[in-house]
Amino acid sequence: MSILVKDVMVRSVAFVEIPGSRDDVLKTLQDRKVSGVPVVKKGEVVGMITRTDLLRNREEDQTALLMSREPVVVNPESSVVKASKLLIEHGIRRLPVVEGKKLVGIITVADIVRVAEGLNIQVSIEPYLEKETVVLWSEMPLPVAGAIMEFAAVEACPVIDTNLKLVGIISDRDLIKASVIEDSVEKTDMSADAGEDAWMWDRVMQTINRYYTISRIQLRNILVREAMVPPITAIKSAEVSECAAVMHKNRIDQMPVVTSSQKLMGLLKDRDIVRGLIDHLDERGA
Repeated sequence: MSILVKDVMVRSVAFVEIPGSRDDVLKTLQDRKVSGVPVVKKGEVVGMITRTDLLRNREEDQTALLMSREPVVVNPESSVVKASKLLIEHGIRRLPVVEGKKLVGIITVADIVRVAEGLNIQVSIEPYLEKETVVLWSEMPLPVAGAIMEFAAVEACPVIDTNLKLVGIISDRDLIKASVIEDSVEKTDMSADAGEDAWMWDRVMQTINRYYTISRIQLRNILVREAMVPPITAIKSAEVSECAAVMHKNRIDQMPVVTSSQKLMGLLKDRDIVRGLIDHLDERGA
């Protein structure tokens, strides 16, 4: 029997509206402890906005300019396999569930992981783990680490110490927790250009000094080790459903995969669990 989106989705959905501001979005993400929310206008879904959008556009304030437009959506009667494939195909973490354009729920990678936990998928995680991953140094300044994660387009990184030992993991969630909003006053000079009436500009205003306030999300100037969290690890022989259960229980999105001597060999992300679930259900024809 096919598992449907309506059986898995969250019905009480956190969302933001337009018009709105970045501060509204940040407060919603922090209060509801989520990484992204649909954007609604007059009851209809018009976009999605995530922690990554905030971090990549630190000087933008308007929700309408921060959000991703034309979001990928799914119907509540669609199968979980279809939703999973949409998540993987588009490289996204959540799908608004709509009837027409009206928001009725949301299904996320975490919801799919919860499904995988209950399916007893006994396949090893080894084919699914990501063996190439960006690694950060524990003594690196956090703003530098944030820039590296942004340039590499990654949401989480294992952290090693000077002895190359795995000591933690840091994600965009940890970056948001360690961020502050700073206001600064900047000045722009608008002077008459060659095409303007010189007498008018001399008489009225030779130079207009326009001051305006810019708010930016800034990462605190601390070390990575002060923002990272302890790693919860797996070994390559662990099974898909086993790791899904660990992720669900600990509310984490990724697990460093280590050898028996605790050497880092890769990273297992929740979307890798989704790929394992897709293969499992496709084989069963579910």
